[in-house]
Amino acid sequence: MQKVKKLALLACMMIVGGVMVAQSEVDSIPEANTPPYLEECLDSLLNQWYINKAPNHLVPDSIEGLASVGKLPDSVYIERIAAINSPMPYTYNSIVKNHIELYTVRRRELVQNMLGLSEYYFPLFEQELDARQMPLELKYLPIIESALNPRAYSRAGASGLWQFMYYTGRQYGLTINSYVDERRDPYKSTVAAINFLDDLYAIYKDWFLVIAAYNCGPGNVNKAIRRSGGKRDFWKIYYHLPRETRGYVPAFIAATYTFMYAKEHNLYANPNNLPVVTDTISVNQAIHFKQVAEMLDVNMDYLRSLNPQYRKDLIPSGSDFALRLAMNDASEFAAMEDSIYAFKRNTYFVNGKTTVKPQYSTYTPDIPKNKATVYYTVKSGDAVGLIADWYDVRTSDLRYWNNIRRNVIRVGQKLRIYVPKNKTDYYGRINDMAYADKQRLSSKSVTSNPSKPKKNGPVDPNYEYYTVRSGDNLWSIAKKYSGISNTDIMELNGLSTSSKLWIGQKLKIKPKS
Repeated sequence: MQKVKKLALLACMMIVGGVMVAQSEVDSIPEANTPPYLEECLDSLLNQWYINKAPNHLVPDSIEGLASVGKLPDSVYIERIAAINSPMPYTYNSIVKNHIELYTVRRRELVQNMLGLSEYYFPLFEQELDARQMPLELKYLPIIESALNPRAYSRAGASGLWQFMYYTGRQYGLTINSYVDERRDPYKSTVAAINFLDDLYAIYKDWFLVIAAYNCGPGNVNKAIRRSGGKRDFWKIYYHLPRETRGYVPAFIAATYTFMYAKEHNLYANPNNLPVVTDTISVNQAIHFKQVAEMLDVNMDYLRSLNPQYRKDLIPSGSDFALRLAMNDASEFAAMEDSIYAFKRNTYFVNGKTTVKPQYSTYTPDIPKNKATVYYTVKSGDAVGLIADWYDVRTSDLRYWNNIRRNVIRVGQKLRIYVPKNKTDYYGRINDMAYADKQRLSSKSVTSNPSKPKKNGPVDPNYEYYTVRSGDNLWSIAKKYSGISNTDIMELNGLSTSSKLWIGQKLKIKPKS
């Protein structure tokens, strides 16, 4: 009780012009709302979220626990922050208060997501920090850097949990290329970040200056120190720091407070869907995630979540790369490793070189307005022009939609076709039709009942002719002549893709030899 009275008295003594500070020598900081850029940043990180949250929260037993605690008196915040046992000089003022309320009142769902993810990432951070005898509270830095999203990418180009810039990442030994970005590797980036923080502490010997320098770079912190007359305290160089960095240390203090007192604010972890125990497999040759997913019967998103450093769902060969899996999946991988490497290898690797996409492109264009998608599986004897005609689309569109070059298609290939929404059922049946039935749909197949009797033009004795019979079409006619295509017949006879044939029609085929 005596301790509570002392703390309450201390709180009253620390009110200076409406601003509360935790150290008497700290410069007065004017009252300010949470910087808008921080709320925008948090919104952006939330939108990037890559974990599909389970619908039910982990909540306390009591019904009262479901309600938000809301804002608390300053004396409560002061007492709780004073109780944090850390080598860092945690302070409290109006700026810290605004950040605490941002986390505990206005961004509760985001915090509960991060609490869930922290169960997976914090043990890793703590292990590395403990091994270097550095403050364990530094584990809260990725909270304000990336919201614990290893795929977070800032507008300035920083990437990963610890938001390394390209050159800083390379400087601390992280591989960054077209296939791999180790800034997004939770393990390697953590080691690099702790090395960076350790180097900064050797310069400043003050953890809040270290955190500020981590955010804006040592050059900006050194400039702020010079402009303040050589002062080496974050709050005394506050106004000389870049705007974003002024909110960075208060946000760090608020993040520490929020995670340490989450239950007091009725904040509970959302499930993170990440395995508790994982293991790594050293990859001795290139491998695609789809090979692993199909052979181990696991989800691609699961592999991406555990291995966010691989940009193309592919682990290249020639370097010391590893695949992280849940413990039981890692054991299964080891038991069938050779089979996994060999599975569909020609699909993803050609002549020993990696191909990011399968041999046939998976390009997907935008769906045309007011159109629906149907699929057609190519069968023996099919041609691009015939398929386009069956579906009443242009050949050029069919090629564009499916990235077809030189009209080359293969049996079994699935083609994407966009048709009017009100005719989806009609066109959807074509895939299962017999060839003869499909030909009856063709605008280039023979019509036995033309609207008007048609006469053949004059016969040129210099050309060979073919008389159209029932069931014929340009493609089947062209097959009867060596070196002749349906396009050749169309050009010789002035036909277009919409032209119709009739029984008895004479078609020029080729010049007489």
